[in-house]
Amino acid sequence: MYTDFGSVPQHYAARTREKMQEVLMNPHSSAPAIFYYMIRGGHNQKNITVWEPGKVGGEYIKTYGHYHVGDLDENYWVLLGTGVAVLQKLAVNDRGQTIPDRVAEFRALCVKSGDRIYMPPGYGHLLTNTGDTFLVTADDSPVNFKNQNEAGSPGHADYATVRQTRGFAFYVVEHEGKPALVKNPRFHEVTKLETGGLPTIAPPQALT
Repeated sequence: MYTDFGSVPQHYAARTREKMQEVLMNPHSSAPAIFYYMIRGGHNQKNITVWEPGKVGGEYIKTYGHYHVGDLDENYWVLLGTGVAVLQKLAVNDRGQTIPDRVAEFRALCVKSGDRIYMPPGYGHLLTNTGDTFLVTADDSPVNFKNQNEAGSPGHADYATVRQTRGFAFYVVEHEGKPALVKNPRFHEVTKLETGGLPTIAPPQALT
């Protein structure tokens, strides 16, 4: 079987502290140089993501988060560790356009090694590492290496909408030694909320 190694130099990407500051609850808190590492597999291989453990300003290490461009779904398989998956579907106006600061449905799911997470079309998503070890996942998101910087900013992902609201509708934080949710004040409405059993707590004074 012929294997094309031409895309190998493009497989690896990482999310740095400077980039993640755009979506953190407390962007000026002490943070690692790299939050997570990605190895993109292309059309016929899975993508692997590895999260560092730890917290930044009380918020668990997380992915940047994105919405899919087009009618695209995705599966994640948790290979190691524990975390919380966050999914949200934005509300739409009477012209069918999404409203960045209004959420029709928000879901938080506690996940562990061996779990599969389904990301339906139209749902933005991110994952947080709530454990003491690396969190490692595989996913089947498509990658087209013909696009520039596809490993770091794949063409099927919308990051700008997440940056506009500095994250999703809730941040996943440590509270009394366990994960909890803190409302992001940049969102003005969450119609349906599924917390996955996590408590919701008042935001720090700086966020109100």
